[in-house]
Amino acid sequence: MASKATWTVSQTPAYPTVSNQRLAMLLFLAAEAMFFAGLIGAYLVFRMGSVEWPPFGQPRLPLAVTGINTVLLLLSSQTMRQGFHSVRNGMIRQTVRWLGATLVLGSCFLCIQGFEWIRLVNFGLTLSSGPYGFTFYTVVGCHAAHVAAAVLWLCIVFIRTMQGRFSAESHSGLDLCRMYWYFVAGLWPVLYGLVYV
Repeated sequence: MASKATWTVSQTPAYPTVSNQRLAMLLFLAAEAMFFAGLIGAYLVFRMGSVEWPPFGQPRLPLAVTGINTVLLLLSSQTMRQGFHSVRNGMIRQTVRWLGATLVLGSCFLCIQGFEWIRLVNFGLTLSSGPYGFTFYTVVGCHAAHVAAAVLWLCIVFIRTMQGRFSAESHSGLDLCRMYWYFVAGLWPVLYGLVYV
């Protein structure tokens, strides 16, 4: 009597390759990218439709200071990356240091940008000074609001890290903050090249 071979398939639980939190963040960042694409499109319509850009009598934007500010924000992405690498390896003290450095760099970016705006307003560039001022403050202001939100979020993550809430096994809050930080930092060179240069 021939024995029948039985085939068994190992039952392994199916886990999503991307967590629900990361998927939600990716969808949110896609929506944010579309929002900024719309702002950039509107800016280009005004810029291409103008005979002279910037218009005569309007102040020139500070290229050098904003260039340095761009380097600061890009450097903050590196410190954020180091912080995330540290938490994944269970090095919480180093994580706190790297996140603190990221927080300082992001805050410096906002302060320098605020100082620039005060100077530009004093030179006569305001929201009501025509399409040039309106589009500048709308595009750059929306980005600054996003950086401010990222800094506030990072403050919360920083405090939670100091309290020992994150570990090598559980650090999704830091991961989501890192994704958002990369978005705002990566977007800025595009806006800098478009608006300032």
